[in-house]
Amino acid sequence: MTAAAPAYWPTGTEILRRFRRPNSRAEGVQPCRVVRDDERGLVLWLAPGTPVLRPVLADGRDIRDVPLTQRFDYYRHGRATRLDTWRGQGILVIVGPEVPWSVWLFWTEDWDFRGWYLNLEAVAERSEGDVTTEDHILDLIMAPDRSVGWKNEDELRAAVLGRHFTEEQADEIRSDGRAAAAVVAAWGSPFCDGWESWRPDPAWPVPALPGELQSQADYR
Repeated sequence: MTAAAPAYWPTGTEILRRFRRPNSRAEGVQPCRVVRDDERGLVLWLAPGTPVLRPVLADGRDIRDVPLTQRFDYYRHGRATRLDTWRGQGILVIVGPEVPWSVWLFWTEDWDFRGWYLNLEAVAERSEGDVTTEDHILDLIMAPDRSVGWKNEDELRAAVLGRHFTEEQADEIRSDGRAAAAVVAAWGSPFCDGWESWRPDPAWPVPALPGELQSQADYR
């Protein structure tokens, strides 16, 4: 935690969740609302309809529109940002204290629980109005029956070939994934905390994306 960061944000505070990208100025930005923030970690609500900033290719196409072998060729394809809207149901994001992953909870529009997503990422850095991380590509998916599967292993290999990560960094990311899976196997926090039954305060308005970030978007 940096010196400028508050001890903890009060429930209801709007903050920005940022995803920086190595070798690129483009970053993803998601306005979120604080659900809980204490020594157990930061819990955020990304509401449906929230305006977001997301990285795209320099020509405006989605990053996954190019073959996997070219996805990390920044010289060839470059990166830009697009002003977009978070579609579908919202997600609850749990950022644990000093761990290299976050846990996302998904529901259907009727609030049937769909499962957990363990997003491997850099340990979050807090500042006055935002929390910043870096996506590490490899992820884990856990269904409501607690079965766990790995996701994006092929993309992590492509990231190494594209010099987005070194082999050593990729090995560390895989080790982080095994550590996250061990927390699941032990049914530790936040999985045992009952967040599946959580619901957002209906009085909360949809958070806004600051105007200066909207004006910086390359595509709208």
